[in-house]
Amino acid sequence: MKYILIIELAILITMVLIRSAILKKKGINAIVFGETDKSDFILVPIILCFFYAILAPIFNLPLPEILKLTFWNIDIVNYLAIILCTITLIWFAITLKVFGDSFRVGIDEDTKDELITTSTFALSRNPIYLAFVIFFFGVFLSYPTIITIIFLIFLTIMIHHQILREEEFLKSHYKSEYEEYCANVRRYI
Repeated sequence: MKYILIIELAILITMVLIRSAILKKKGINAIVFGETDKSDFILVPIILCFFYAILAPIFNLPLPEILKLTFWNIDIVNYLAIILCTITLIWFAITLKVFGDSFRVGIDEDTKDELITTSTFALSRNPIYLAFVIFFFGVFLSYPTIITIIFLIFLTIMIHHQILREEEFLKSHYKSEYEEYCANVRRYI
């Protein structure tokens, strides 16, 4: 059962990479991570450690026992986690489609794209980030260890920080159009 979430995690990463590759073929650099703020790179080793901590118990890789201990192991929670992550992947795929050529990983200060306010963006100003938090909450439900809860908390804080940074950029870039959008659509949901 836990392999399903690993597959879903791989699908999530693959969707981002495929979308980035499609944009690259169009001459658009979708990966601008760290260009406006080098502190973005703090995430990289933390994410790698998180992936390792999830894979270690499954593939019997070295990891301190305390980090392998789970808070619970309830089948129904695992099923719910898989359902939650599957729904989130669908939401994520829809959002990537709606994002079109505007999709970026990071803040692209040179963007000329239009503000997207339809589909999932009509429900949340940050549907991609919302998807990440919900997806990794599902991962935590299925892998309830100290490392996954720490990662989930850290990821949520970092995403909120990134959202605040992006909001400042969007306010200056789209001006009153973005202000009106903010008045009609919530930051999260």
